[in-house]
Amino acid sequence: MTISVGNSLPEATLARMGDKGPEQVALSALTKGRKVVIFGLPGAYTGTCTTAHVPSFMRTRDRFADKGVDEVICLSVNDPFVMAAWGESTGASAAGITMLGDPAAEFTKAIGMAFTAPPAGFYDRSRRYAMMVEDGTVRVLHLEESPGVCETSGGEALLAAI
Repeated sequence: MTISVGNSLPEATLARMGDKGPEQVALSALTKGRKVVIFGLPGAYTGTCTTAHVPSFMRTRDRFADKGVDEVICLSVNDPFVMAAWGESTGASAAGITMLGDPAAEFTKAIGMAFTAPPAGFYDRSRRYAMMVEDGTVRVLHLEESPGVCETSGGEALLAAI
């Protein structure tokens, strides 16, 4: 079942690079009592993700803060090493985007966003989406029908919806 507006996020442990290397982070710790934007995408360094989706949130990061958003999180089914390198190479980390990996796709599967596309080499990857979450509850959700398109899930579209 795909997550919907009004649903609570499931408990999930995600991965990020810390000062001493990879570390685990509970998603609930990032969302409890906070307003957070989470955008999920098929993969680091892939075309639309790198040229459209991440840049859309880099452009809008400050405007999300103006609307009371505490954190903007980019989530992908990748390991924390890849997510950290991608955040550096795109400038997303410097722009204030938190880069988190869902290495085993556990969160992605739990919210019904997993897809597989063998011709592209994608197995258990994330569909493209963006959501605004308040205190762990989904308030706005924009889901793309095609993984190669970034329209309703882009930063500007989500910003306009909140």
